Amino acid sequence: MKELYSLFLAALIAAAATGQTGKVSDNLTLPSKLLKMDRKYAVYLPPDYETSERSYPVLYLLHGSGDDQTGWVQFGEVLNITDEAIKSGLSTAMIIVMPDANTGKRGYVNDVKGEWLYEDFFFQEFMPFIEKTYRIKADKRFRAIAGLSMGGEGTFIYALHHPELFSAACPLSAATGPRNIDELKNYRLWQGVENITDAQKEAYFNNYSVLNLIEKMPDNQKKAVRWYIDCGDDDFLYEGNSLVHIAMRKKEIPHEFRIRDGVHSWTYWRASLPKVLEFVSMGFHQF
Repeated sequence: MKELYSLFLAALIAAAATGQTGKVSDNLTLPSKLLKMDRKYAVYLPPDYETSERSYPVLYLLHGSGDDQTGWVQFGEVLNITDEAIKSGLSTAMIIVMPDANTGKRGYVNDVKGEWLYEDFFFQEFMPFIEKTYRIKADKRFRAIAGLSMGGEGTFIYALHHPELFSAACPLSAATGPRNIDELKNYRLWQGVENITDAQKEAYFNNYSVLNLIEKMPDNQKKAVRWYIDCGDDDFLYEGNSLVHIAMRKKEIPHEFRIRDGVHSWTYWRASLPKVLEFVSMGFHQF
């Protein structure tokens, strides 16, 4: 009888464990001195976060233009997809942090006049706050970044500017910036570039053009970040992503480049997320 009871108890514990789910909060805030306002963010905590005392790897997951920190929660189904990826063994348990880049001005970059310093906020205020607030393994090996469209551009720029901070970067259907300075005036993600000097335009282009940053990458940084680039074959940003792939090939920068059937849509990005989780997990694991 005792043996049967023990087996029954073990089965209950196993059932409870497999039934665990992660937790998402999507209306959290932190104060920003740089931006002179409170900033919102969402966070996914893995199923065993509340019951364990261990620290976790972190993925910063960036939304696209027109969305906010709730985009990956509501439309990207980050909770269900990540829970399933962890349960199936595709992904290691991790914390996923989704900042809001859609209040005041859009985008993940500093503006050209230095009046909206979102990139500075991200690295000087947001990341330190997050990695003190949650049980995060706060070093490069256990930190990754990904994002879609405008957030894909942010992913490129943040990992290219700070390869010492991220083990992996996964731009999805990414905006890649104007191909030359003449196209600057028509690039809607960079605001305020119309009425500046030619020298300012050149400096801003050099700092934020993905292609330019790749072409000027020092040889000792070529393997600093593991890259996974993904874009639909019918996406209007397909050309820019293809040019990035070609530039990386020419520079001999190791990267994964995926073109799948699809357009610029949440259907495509929901299918991308499990691949992203698997890819970043490969870096988080030890082999």
